[in-house]
Amino acid sequence: MRRAVRRSALATLLTGGVVGVATWVVFFSPVLGVREVEITGNSRIPAEQLRQAAGVRTGTPLATVDLAGVEGRLRAMRAIESATVDRGWPGTLRISVVERVPAAAVPMGGTTAVIDRYGVVLQQVTVAPPRLPVLRVQRAAVDDPATRAGLTVLRALPESVLQRLRELRVSSPRSITLKLTDGRTVVWGDAGRSAQKGRVLLAALAKPGTSYDVSSPQVVTVK
Repeated sequence: MRRAVRRSALATLLTGGVVGVATWVVFFSPVLGVREVEITGNSRIPAEQLRQAAGVRTGTPLATVDLAGVEGRLRAMRAIESATVDRGWPGTLRISVVERVPAAAVPMGGTTAVIDRYGVVLQQVTVAPPRLPVLRVQRAAVDDPATRAGLTVLRALPESVLQRLRELRVSSPRSITLKLTDGRTVVWGDAGRSAQKGRVLLAALAKPGTSYDVSSPQVVTVK
């Protein structure tokens, strides 16, 4: 009986010791620490700049890295639209980012704001980038209904149409007009059903004409 008790106690001690060592290795020691911060999805922002923004030191136990905290620090960068972070055992912190992409140029008095598809101002310039479409609204602001309507249309346009877009004029949220680089005009109406309007416009542009009305996508008029 005593021998069995001693064996049981020894087994308990050994098990506890193994668990303790494993806990120390995973959560406190640099054995399973961060040895590499892998960056993907970036093309404009240097990887080293993103590593610095992540704020994770080499050797930090990978299990203790606050993934949500790292994502928050990365998303705080103006040029980052979204970021996801996960662990790659035994020692890699994986960071995937989506960079904000210039979508339009908005005249604002004596300067031009370069914005992304959500209206985030990426930079202020004195000369608008030549390849960016111009978004014209009376009051350019994220909380402005006309600005929001224009951004909705920008996000919905098929890529091939977006590449031909010269100007998107929003006189009001219900009156949106597109000017293409070849001189053709598109009457868009309001921002409702923009995805559907984008699809029918793409098909309509194959027909000869100078004016295309997709304000009612069920009945497209070409003149």
